Amino acid sequence: MQNALAEEYRRLSRDTTTHQPLAYLRLRRAIRNVIQHRDIEPGQTLPSERDLSQVLGLSRVTVRKAISGLVEEGLLTQRHGAGTFVAERIIKPMSRLTSFTEDLRARGLHPRSEFFERSVGEVTPEESMALNLSPGVLVARLHRVRYAEDEPLAIERTVVPASILPDPHEVHDSLYEALGKYDCRPVRALQRLRAVLLGARQARLLHVTAGSAGLHIERRGFLDDGRVVEFTTSWYRGDIYDFVAELQTD
Repeated sequence: MQNALAEEYRRLSRDTTTHQPLAYLRLRRAIRNVIQHRDIEPGQTLPSERDLSQVLGLSRVTVRKAISGLVEEGLLTQRHGAGTFVAERIIKPMSRLTSFTEDLRARGLHPRSEFFERSVGEVTPEESMALNLSPGVLVARLHRVRYAEDEPLAIERTVVPASILPDPHEVHDSLYEALGKYDCRPVRALQRLRAVLLGARQARLLHVTAGSAGLHIERRGFLDDGRVVEFTTSWYRGDIYDFVAELQTD
């Protein structure tokens, strides 16, 4: 892995089209790329700060700064006295608004969806309240299981105003990529999480036993003008996903 990382760092240093003048950002991108290319597998350890510093000709402060950013993103984890590892569980920082697809691709995993519904219909009273829509307005609905490779991770129900997403079949994997085509990708979101026990149907879809621990998440995504563009209800497997929030005093 050390050789692959060194080669990728040097390639980025030579690449004039995407050249990043700050060494710690180049190294951060290089580490992210080798994880995406599966040159290092989840659970494997990274070379030490000292080894990376010597091989790449960088200061240990620069190496440490590159790694700390990836720890914050959830790509890497650090264990005191043991080193830095590629995260085995999927760690989702709650300080950044990213899509399911982006999170998995950043970890070198292939995201895919199995759809049960992609339709357009009149908004329900619950959807109307969540999206701030008037009765009778049309909405696009998506109901699917989200996978990493062949492993089911989450069940999602998403509702989007049809004025923003007129054809739900435009969504293949990433909802945010589809919304981005209309310049309607959310810029902020409110999420509510609670621990749940997965029911029989949810457990069957997620390939776990009924009563397994899960996370129930409601998300409302907003445009910069304050309009609600997304209302998503999800059930995540509790044995794979971690949601992490950084807290600070005033």
